[in-house]
Parts: sequence; C-alpha cells; structure tokens
Amino acid sequence: MPDTLSGPVRGHADERLGGIVARFEAAVRNDPDFSFQAAAYHHGECVLDVWGGAHLGEDSLMVPFSVSKNIIGFTVALLIQRGELDLDERVSTYWPEFAAAGKRDVTVRMLLSHQAGLPQADPPLAPAELFDQELAATRLAASRPYWYPGSSFGYHGITIGNLALELVSRATGRTLHDVYEREIRGPGNIDFHLGLPAGLESRLVPVLPMVLPAAPAQPQVMPALLSRVFAPAGPTFDLANDERSWRFGHPAVSATGSARGIAKLFAVAVTGVDGGAPLLSADTVSIVGQQQVRGYDEVLGQAHRAHSIVFQKPTPDMPLGGPRAFGHDGAQGALGGVDPDTGVSYAYTVARGPWPGGADPRALALAAELNAVFGS
Repeated sequence: MPDTLSGPVRGHADERLGGIVARFEAAVRNDPDFSFQAAAYHHGECVLDVWGGAHLGEDSLMVPFSVSKNIIGFTVALLIQRGELDLDERVSTYWPEFAAAGKRDVTVRMLLSHQAGLPQADPPLAPAELFDQELAATRLAASRPYWYPGSSFGYHGITIGNLALELVSRATGRTLHDVYEREIRGPGNIDFHLGLPAGLESRLVPVLPMVLPAAPAQPQVMPALLSRVFAPAGPTFDLANDERSWRFGHPAVSATGSARGIAKLFAVAVTGVDGGAPLLSADTVSIVGQQQVRGYDEVLGQAHRAHSIVFQKPTPDMPLGGPRAFGHDGAQGALGGVDPDTGVSYAYTVARGPWPGGADPRALALAAELNAVFGS
C-alpha cells in the first residue's frame, strides 16, 4: 500500500516516488494558485494518487480538453478487437454518405489518424452544431477535404469527435457514449465520463484561464487553417466550462474526469487493474498504439507531431514514454498516457495550466520519472 501523505500534497504515493511528491510539494508552496491531481498505475496497481492546491480536491472533476480523445481511442480499440470496425475498410462502407466530395477511398485508419483532411467542415461548424450530431455528421460528410486524404495529416482537434461518433453509430447501431459507458467506464468503475451524469455537478471544477508569461510574449501568427478550425468555437464559447459542452460530453474535448479516473482508464484497457485481465489484448494495444503519421501538422503548423490511431505518439516535444507509449494531452495542461513496455499508466490534471497550453511541463516530467522508476 502506498504511503499516506499529509503535507501540502495529499493522497498516497509509493515510496519510490518521493522525488515526484517533493516537486509537487514545492510547486504548491511556491504558487498558491497552483492546483493539480496526479495518478499512476504500475501493472494494474495504484502507485500514485495525489492532489494539492486550493482549486482541486480528492474527488474534483474537470474537463481536460483533448485528454478526452483517449476515450475515443479505447472505445474504437474495443470495436477493432471485436471485428466491428476494420481499420483498412473504407469509411463509406459503414457510412455511405461520407463518400461525397472526393472521400470515397478514405479508410477508417486515415480518418482516425488525422489524415482525412476534415479538421473542419466547409463552411465551418458553429459551436452549437458540434452538439447536434446528425447535423455535424451531415455537414462533414458533404465537405471536400482540405488536402487529398492520405497525402498529409493535420490535427482534427474537434471534428475527430463528431467523425468518430458517426462512425461508431453506423458500424454498431449504438452511440460511442453508450459503448464507452456500458462496456468500459461502468464495468471498470472509471471516474472519467462522457456527459457528466446528473448528481455529480457539485464535483465539477471550472478550468481557469492559463498562467500568462511574466514578460509579454511575442505576437504569434496563427496558421490560416488553424484559425479556420478553431475560430468558430473561439473566445465567445467555452468548450470546457459551458454546460452545453460538458453535459453532452463531446468525445474530442469535453469529457469530465479526475486524474485518478483518466489513469485508471489506461490501466483497465492495457494492463488490467488489481489482478484483473486487461480490456484489450496485447495485439490490439499494439495495433492502436502503432504510429501512423509523423512530421509536419497541416493544422497546427508544427514540425514534430505524431499519431497512432487517435492517440498521440512520443516526440521530442511530447516525451510520453518509450517507442510503444501513447496517450493524449489537453489544451490547458492535462495529460494521460501509458507505456505498455513499463506497464505504467498515468494522468495529470491542472486547474490553471501554463501558457501556451498543451501538456504542462510538470505532466511530462511526471511521465518521464514514472517510466524511469518502474522501467528500470
């Protein structure tokens, strides 16, 4: 049983993780506004479950932005394992209308690794339309891709959620929400939800504005496609804190969970928990964790990005673990991931992440030390 902590960082931690605890204690002492949760499993045993700061408690839930996409990844993985989805089948086999506007040969593999050229519909989907799945699917199916599918890749930051929702619905006759709830979250008792259940609202903590740098940052030129992809949701609509968003539970951006729940999702799926069998076979984990694309991202304008099926893969800027590791970060600092080679699953949430967003450096340091300690 991990040691019980009673200082500025509370919870439980394996004695081998004293360095992690000390760094979080220093961060809480040095910044009264810093609030976090962190959790980890090693081969299914919980070795870390800690929290600290004024804004987050033991049972707090947050919207971790794109850490939500891990739910898509594992739900799709389960369907692949069952043979209900084939990565190399055309999307239009399941969803005939998708063949329009030059998309007939887009495969499920391409769609779920950001290669389909649909980071936004044309014309762009407005915020309210993201939560009208029938309308969003119709609009995306009618849209011509921004690049020839398979010729490049670019982050489908929001639309991958609507695309996956429709794909799962067409392939199974069930919603992605239903498959996840009934066959993954519920049986695993995982505190990571798609659509916040009634009665849990009191646990929901708002995502706070990012911590801006002390010195004014140099003005950044937003890539033209990035502006088009995210501008409709812009500052007038808060994907994390607007009730329409977290109540719907958009699987790309607005699940609700704790670090404990996010880490447990990875552990339930990949290693099993407390001696139980994992949800996924080792072969399925290898299939969905296998790198599909690496290099320049057409949407983000970043030179070093990599994805497997839905999940992110390690890069110099995103050191999630070893070569078989995968996971996903969120816009304001949260992170969840797993390294099948070390058996380490981990997650981190933060109430107010640092500018310019993406995985908080403290989250990446957590992943690195966990894999170092348990991989040796």
